[in-house]
Amino acid sequence: MPPLRNQRSTALVYTGLPTGLRLYSLAQPVYSPILGGRIIPESITDTTEKHSSQACFVEVALALPMRQTFTYCLPSGNESKAQLVGCRVRVPFGSRTQTGLITQITTTPSQQALDKIKPVSEVLDQSSLLDPAVHSLCLWAAQYYQHSLGEALMLALPTALRKGQPARRSMQKYWLCTHKGRTVSPSQLQKKSPKQAELLALLQELGALSTAELKASSFSPTILKGLASKQLVELSEQFPELTATTAKTVPGHVLNEQQQQAVDTIHQSLGRFAALVLEGVTGSGKTEVYIAAIQQALDRGQQALLLVPEIGLTPQTVERVRRSVNQPVAILHSGLSDKERLDTWLDAQSGRARVVIGTRSAVFTSMPELGLIIVDEEHDGSFKQQDGFRYHARDLAVKRAQLQDLPVILGSATPSLETLNNLDKKRYQHLSLSVRAGNAVRPDIQLIDLRKENVDGGISESLLLRMRQHLTSGHQVLLFLNRRGYAPTLMCEQCGWIANCDHCDAHMTLHRQPARLLCHHCNHQQPIPHICPSCQSRQLQPLGLGTARTEERLSQLFMDTPVVRIDRDSTSQKNSFETKLEQIHSSDAMILIGTQMLAKGHHLPKVTLVAVLDADAGLFASDFRAAEKMAQMLTQVAGRAGRAELPGQVLIQTWHPQHPLFESLLLGGYGYYAREHLLPQRQLAGLPPFQPMAMIRADSRKEEHAQVFLAKVSQYLENFLHITGPLPAPLSRRAGMFRFWLTVQHPSRRQLQHYLNCLAEVIEQQRWASGISWGIDVDPHDLS
Repeated sequence: MPPLRNQRSTALVYTGLPTGLRLYSLAQPVYSPILGGRIIPESITDTTEKHSSQACFVEVALALPMRQTFTYCLPSGNESKAQLVGCRVRVPFGSRTQTGLITQITTTPSQQALDKIKPVSEVLDQSSLLDPAVHSLCLWAAQYYQHSLGEALMLALPTALRKGQPARRSMQKYWLCTHKGRTVSPSQLQKKSPKQAELLALLQELGALSTAELKASSFSPTILKGLASKQLVELSEQFPELTATTAKTVPGHVLNEQQQQAVDTIHQSLGRFAALVLEGVTGSGKTEVYIAAIQQALDRGQQALLLVPEIGLTPQTVERVRRSVNQPVAILHSGLSDKERLDTWLDAQSGRARVVIGTRSAVFTSMPELGLIIVDEEHDGSFKQQDGFRYHARDLAVKRAQLQDLPVILGSATPSLETLNNLDKKRYQHLSLSVRAGNAVRPDIQLIDLRKENVDGGISESLLLRMRQHLTSGHQVLLFLNRRGYAPTLMCEQCGWIANCDHCDAHMTLHRQPARLLCHHCNHQQPIPHICPSCQSRQLQPLGLGTARTEERLSQLFMDTPVVRIDRDSTSQKNSFETKLEQIHSSDAMILIGTQMLAKGHHLPKVTLVAVLDADAGLFASDFRAAEKMAQMLTQVAGRAGRAELPGQVLIQTWHPQHPLFESLLLGGYGYYAREHLLPQRQLAGLPPFQPMAMIRADSRKEEHAQVFLAKVSQYLENFLHITGPLPAPLSRRAGMFRFWLTVQHPSRRQLQHYLNCLAEVIEQQRWASGISWGIDVDPHDLS
């Protein structure tokens, strides 16, 4: 086996938890290009007259997987060298031009020959776009998660800035009254042009309306042209004002004793680092605690960052915060256009936006006056990036809070085992909300043994009876099925043929609107066949249940009751999710059918019955986190029932009612099951959070290439780390790529990081990965 290489530079790694609080220098230093790029020799004797004596050299980080920076020549100009660090530049890279960030200035180049150094094409900024705390966070994240500094730094910028667009807000067009228009009475237009009079009165009252607002209104372009021809209105371009929603501000809720204790503890933590875990049962009012804490930070002249796991949670959270605080609130998520995301990011960076609510990547947002970070539903797997730069936003939120010396709140009804372990070790402080807010009580949870039931369309007779009872009372019923589409696949009843994806080891899912077979892994789609490709039979039938097929059957069983389906397919159009939620809140008796999109965090006060149609899906999975995820999901789904004055009931359909997970949840809830069963099992098995883990993944179009690559990795590390694998991934082929992985563990996180760093260097220097797509996943959340 090749020896682990020692180099001149010293790599700094963290030990302890993913968000450990101390830096350690390795006993045996290794080359770490993440910390400062290439090693700069003390003197360089090879010189050339190609570059001017007044030129300086810069190290540029590019969004590339190579863990190094690249040296370019920057002719001297009017820019201060100190201000250039953190600025974007356009640089030639091969046959293309790339946008990168300057990480270092030097008067001497790196080890490559001077005559090969290319000049910077263009400097795009006059000062750094990232504040020091975010820059430090990116440097830490790149090293900890074993990725290039360029990938981390560029991820902290919105897409428009990564593409090299100017770092300025876009102008917006407004219609406003002219001097004449402000003096003319609308009544003068009322007789001949009532709509012009109405619009003039509105503009006089509001001052201005954007073209987008007017386009969405009832006023036609002809009305505007009529007013413009009379020189009463004019079009103007200006930067839009970011204002608070004062018109909808409502007084804060009266907090109960536990909520007030939590708010008081958070208030005492402002101005210093503290990791606070707000463990509150579903419906206990965690959001009210968040809002009170945000208001406290705003009162201190600070900004607040609230992270949510899903785009679907963002609109309702934004509305609740906007209605409660008289400060500008901005949102950041992947559903925004590049322009919208850039404008919002610049509002946060300038301090104009006082509250930022965003999904995973918002943890990197530059906020100069940040005073509080909140991570809602901290246990949720959506906070872990599952491809590319595989960071965990929750852990980075804790690290950022440490770097900026401010409190971070981790809220959940079902805390992750990592968080519970931190609480046990007194690294985090515990805040408890053990009772539901207001007059709400915990729902009654019962199991339905499917072995003793007749089932129609996935719904047992007992469940149908309970549904009719709740609907007759004018209440709403929520059915949870975490499987979208019409049916999981299509099967031939004559020969047993099943519609499989040509590019993945997976079945094609049957969809009806639009009609097609779709692979949910690679998005390959094809028409639905009319005859079996294998035996030419016409006996093709859907196999299994998806949300769309269940919706169809429910509409037949309950013809007089509205049925609303919420999944990724039914909410693909912009604002469709918000429209469906408004429909739910404004209606009485109704059946809701949905995936986990509907189960996470939503307040549905009219839902009194929640049913889980297929609770067995995760009981016997090979992933060691499967039981934890299943318990969290069931608890979160159950929490949608009985959140107001009406009592709630939860029914769980299962073929395995004797399973320990169900017994523990019914006996003591998630907290009991996690603390008394899951944590001891993980500790006994030597699994996270008690022993750190990393996964090395390899994908290749030729199966043997990925296997050979991981065999080399295993041989290189076998004397230093505990290795499991190489093994084929549960989905062994995806999008035409064969997928394999192995996991590595060591009792010391410091040592695990040391060997991973050495491994990455050897792979790149010895070019093991030719024709291989590979990556290191530190603290993997999903073993698929």
